[in-house]
Amino acid sequence: MEITVRSIVRGGTIRSVGLLAPGVLSTIVRDTAGKIRLSARMIEKAPITLNINGQDYTVSVEPRRTLVDVIRDDCGQTGTHIGCEHGICGACTIIVEGEAVRSCLMFAIQADGKRIRTVEGLADGDKLHPLQTAFMAHHALQCGFCTPGFLMLAVNALETNPNITDEEILEVLSSNLCRCTGYQNIIKAVRSTAHEMRRAPAS
Repeated sequence: MEITVRSIVRGGTIRSVGLLAPGVLSTIVRDTAGKIRLSARMIEKAPITLNINGQDYTVSVEPRRTLVDVIRDDCGQTGTHIGCEHGICGACTIIVEGEAVRSCLMFAIQADGKRIRTVEGLADGDKLHPLQTAFMAHHALQCGFCTPGFLMLAVNALETNPNITDEEILEVLSSNLCRCTGYQNIIKAVRSTAHEMRRAPAS
């Protein structure tokens, strides 16, 4: 059972704040006389609506819940993976209102009412997104754990910059981590998709 997360010293009083149990915030105070008090209160939940791949999900969440946790656990969209949880690896990358974001660094309540795209939304029914097809053709994945994040990162880059250069592709992909492929086939897949999208006739 977790009690103390951090301690703050104010005027000789040590105040420790932590989680006594899931959903319960506890406060332990020791005054100058050495007396200890423990208080606890429930963390209030807030109703939010997330529009994920065109479908609304209305859920009640604690303000401290991250967007990736709510997408997976409350909305059932488990294609987005949880990696480092520090915004470093990029496995949890999704697109929020047209921008690629690390969903482990964003609170769910910050996404209330916003349009979200996850890897489940790339395919059009049984028809894969061109980048998904390229990933298979170029063998751009091995274990596959980082793949959803790379797909969402690259799709966002290709859609926002149709004339993306090879140098810009390298710059974009360098922000995500892959422990298996050595990146070369991922780069080939994104590069070939960029060329294909440029050749495609305007609809």
